[in-house]
Amino acid sequence: MTAPIELKGVSKRFGDVAALEAIDLAVNKGEVVVLIGPSGSGKSTLLRCVNALEAPDVGEVFLAGEAVRADAKGIDAQRAEVGMVFQHFNLFPHLTAIENVMLAPRHVRGRAPPQAKPPPHRLLDRVGVGDKRDTYPDMLSGGQKQRVAIARALAMEPIAMLFDEPTSALDPELVGSVLQVMREMRQSGMTMVVVSHEMRFARDAADRVVFMDDGRIVEEGVPERIFNDPQSTRLREFVAEVGR
Repeated sequence: MTAPIELKGVSKRFGDVAALEAIDLAVNKGEVVVLIGPSGSGKSTLLRCVNALEAPDVGEVFLAGEAVRADAKGIDAQRAEVGMVFQHFNLFPHLTAIENVMLAPRHVRGRAPPQAKPPPHRLLDRVGVGDKRDTYPDMLSGGQKQRVAIARALAMEPIAMLFDEPTSALDPELVGSVLQVMREMRQSGMTMVVVSHEMRFARDAADRVVFMDDGRIVEEGVPERIFNDPQSTRLREFVAEVGR
């Protein structure tokens, strides 16, 4: 079975800084992979290479078996196959919640609101903000904004979802509601790659945890082994620092 996401020998530099070094990673259908590691370890750059916001200097990225080319004519269609949720929401402030959700299917898929599948209001219901459909972003809490952003990404019916620190901009009491939505997505079988500093979420929700440092994958495995029996000195130091 073709993996929804695969990176082969991916390297990326920004000037003299090696953001990614020879990354090999395949994410299987329905799998939840959580990327952990210190700031600057390359986690977000990896996500940006998957959806072609950054182009690798070396190596290739594949979505459902097709090579991603950041400068290719069909890149917008490829990028639409992967939902992306950022840490700062990126909602359009002049649009209501439901208008934000409808925007991408209308402009990228060419679907008018009555043709949208799944219907936008059902997506907002799914993430727990159905009662905020006609509310503008500045009237929403951080957690509500992030759930609208998740609904917006789901509206494209992606083959996989990417999350870049989705709770880092939230007040602590709002984190749980967003993580719960992500847990429910896991239960529905959505393929997900999550950059997160929430170690409890990584332990509870991940099928596989990938520890990165200095642009490399240092260690990967099931959460129990990664957190309870780290093999590398660097991962042992990281686990001791962030807590078990």
